[in-house]
Amino acid sequence: MQQLENVSKAARLMVESSYVVALIGAGMSVESGIPPFRGPGGLWTRIGEPDMNGFQQFLRDPKVWWDQMARQQQDKDRSQFREAIEKAKPNPGHYALAEMEKMGVLRHIITQNIDNLHHVAGSSNIAEIHGNRTKLRCLKCNLRFPRDEFFVEEIPPLCPQCGGLIKSDTVMFGEPIPLDVLEVCFDQTNLCDCMLVIGTSNMVYPAAGFPTEAKARGGYLIEVNLYETPLTDECDVVLRGPSGEILPRVVEAVRGLKGRV
Repeated sequence: MQQLENVSKAARLMVESSYVVALIGAGMSVESGIPPFRGPGGLWTRIGEPDMNGFQQFLRDPKVWWDQMARQQQDKDRSQFREAIEKAKPNPGHYALAEMEKMGVLRHIITQNIDNLHHVAGSSNIAEIHGNRTKLRCLKCNLRFPRDEFFVEEIPPLCPQCGGLIKSDTVMFGEPIPLDVLEVCFDQTNLCDCMLVIGTSNMVYPAAGFPTEAKARGGYLIEVNLYETPLTDECDVVLRGPSGEILPRVVEAVRGLKGRV
């Protein structure tokens, strides 16, 4: 009964707000069958965490990095993770967010996930703060290219637009968040008066600071998570459970409220 009341309250806050933004964490990807990087079954738990100076190493010798990427295609542990992420499909939570956008309730998604599933589900307004595994990015002009459509003529590849170095769009340890994405995240946080915080531990910055900033500006916080987080006590509504089960219920509650307007 309490969960039903909380779903109704969350829907009401969203409908009454003028600018709703969703912050998405790894929990949503896990629900689609993608192993986490850390924790039980995590990729880095099995093979060790990447070097914290990975980006600096890339800059020192990008050719070596690209050669390593080619060799890692044969690595069993990495190939299992890659196969899992390539086979993953959007779960009902992804589709619920896309539906909220179509309804005009959800304005933007800030995701920490690199799996591209929000795009596949049909969402349009997405800031991928840690990049997108299906893309390559120029470090000089930030132009992005579909990985499968980019023909690599030489190693390391260079940007056809400006001649800058090309790397994967995913953000490496030691690499600054691309400024174009970071500016969108800050702009969306400043605009929002209600933030959905979904499946994130709220411990990885700068993303973990966005809900606190929104709250400080008078916005509502709605947490959807299996577990308690450092943000839980600050939230106006807490929905405990899988986002793939909870978000479709929120959509139905929002639809009911909008139907009365």
